Amino acid sequence: MNLLLTGCFNYSEEQMAALRSLGYNVYFMQQEKDDLPIDTSELDVIVCNGLFLSHDIDGFTKLKFIQLTSAGFDRVPVDKIKARKIEIYNARGVYSTPMAEWALFRVLEHYKKGWFFKREQEAGRWTKHRGLREVAGTKVAVVGAGNVGQEVAKRFKVFGAETTGFDIHENETPYFYHMALTETLKERVGEFDVVVMTAPLLPSTKGLISREVLMAMKKDAVLVNIARGGLIDEQAMCEVLAERTDLFAVLDVFEQEPLAEDSPLWKLENVAVSPHNSFASDGSNKRMFDVMYNNLKAFIEKK
Repeated sequence: MNLLLTGCFNYSEEQMAALRSLGYNVYFMQQEKDDLPIDTSELDVIVCNGLFLSHDIDGFTKLKFIQLTSAGFDRVPVDKIKARKIEIYNARGVYSTPMAEWALFRVLEHYKKGWFFKREQEAGRWTKHRGLREVAGTKVAVVGAGNVGQEVAKRFKVFGAETTGFDIHENETPYFYHMALTETLKERVGEFDVVVMTAPLLPSTKGLISREVLMAMKKDAVLVNIARGGLIDEQAMCEVLAERTDLFAVLDVFEQEPLAEDSPLWKLENVAVSPHNSFASDGSNKRMFDVMYNNLKAFIEKK
């Protein structure tokens, strides 16, 4: 059975050997935009991220299994995959811990004025700041109460925040004091000190954070996006953040990546930009390999 691996994951020699030991003929390509090392019609199994953005899935006539190294499904032709009954798995749970830690870190960095103290240290100035804030007692909305959202809520809850999850259901969910429907966010967003985006990008969530929602946010609120850039109307956000300097945006994802050099987001004082990096950690490689190995093992054992 032919297995294609791409450079979206950094394999060690031991990991490559472990996959071969399962019985796969392993092929590797570094860049997903490049020509494939084997004809598309001969591939049975693929581990990738955005391969099908550059290669038409219709040419993969024998394809039976896809393992994504991303948590989202927005970079693959889901309808075609379902129609052909191709098994597909994502990186569920792999990046939840570092992403949740990143969200909390960035809010704490803003609340405790980390940038200010770094600048003062570099200048050799002994300067106190009396405007520090506490996470304890804040109200935190997490939009998307799945695996990542729950890990975000878990950490803010430990710090004494009141957590509310927004999702397509109102079922009791771990680490949330309250649950609400995503469709109610617009009317309730003004209640929250922090709004963290962890929802998948779907037609129903695209542009969810609109100009109206941004303008309705609580004074001095923080917006964190560690999910997908398309959840926010980026143009509206640039304009609102320039007008409402009390708001602070923590942005790890964007509508177009890399973020354009001329984007005003780079220079706005009330924005923290990072290059889609919140998922990275020293624990992610092992978690991701464990997920793909177990799924690939289960698949080949069924054949």
